[in-house]
Amino acid sequence: MSCLDNRARAAYIGFMLEIMRSTDPTEIAFASALLSGEGIEVFELDVHMSVLEGSIGILPRRLLVKRRDAFQARIVLRDNDLPVLE
Repeated sequence: MSCLDNRARAAYIGFMLEIMRSTDPTEIAFASALLSGEGIEVFELDVHMSVLEGSIGILPRRLLVKRRDAFQARIVLRDNDLPVLE
């Protein structure tokens, strides 16, 4: 069953685009809150990487949104002066 769950998760991530990358956890939290407030589903990657890096903040966290929401999500982030990936 776990294998099926991993396949479903991989397929889900395949329909998403990375729109933001940051080593600042407050930027990620702010961006997630803004996007969720707009009804845009957000998936955060690399959340637990700080355990591996020793909490020194060198590995960025990434935000993904569904492809169909990417345009609107970029507008929301730009309007709030947050970094956006194209």
